[in-house]
Amino acid sequence: MKIYDISQEVLSCVVFPGDPKPVAEAILRMKDGAICNLTSFQMCAHNGTHVDAPFHFYEEGKTLEQMSLISFVGMAFVAEHQGLVTKEDALGILEKAKKYGNGCEKRILIKGNSVVTLEAAEVFAKEELLLVGNESQTVGPVDGPMAVHLVLLGKEIALLEGIRLGEVPEGAYLLHAAPLNFEGFDG
Repeated sequence: MKIYDISQEVLSCVVFPGDPKPVAEAILRMKDGAICNLTSFQMCAHNGTHVDAPFHFYEEGKTLEQMSLISFVGMAFVAEHQGLVTKEDALGILEKAKKYGNGCEKRILIKGNSVVTLEAAEVFAKEELLLVGNESQTVGPVDGPMAVHLVLLGKEIALLEGIRLGEVPEGAYLLHAAPLNFEGFDG
């Protein structure tokens, strides 16, 4: 069995324009006489590979720990696509995914330099997906991501942004992307 790590390395990860970059600090080092090595880090909840919870765009939306883990663990379909994902593209992706069976059409991961349009988000919302993921730091257009987020997060569809699928061929896979348990967080 081949296992793919689709996450970014945390300290060197890509960040959304304007977000702070992750930083690390050596607290203790054995070479300095400490009994162990100990490191702390600080980062934005949306740095690198991350999840968006409904609370990210909805004041009364679910926070990270309130989301069902079923969204993040299960069969998923990796679809190759470049550019804007249109309504027609979304329908085509879902059609391909359904051919694989096993429920992979409920978790869609989009490989390539692409973002989801509002019309595609509406298709995914109507199909009651559990998760939509992409390689960009935002599932919607960088210059206006809010509308796409509102549609998907409004249906409590988990968003898995900033994934790395370069080595993953299109097809069906078991996804295990359970987020860290940060109570009250938006991502």
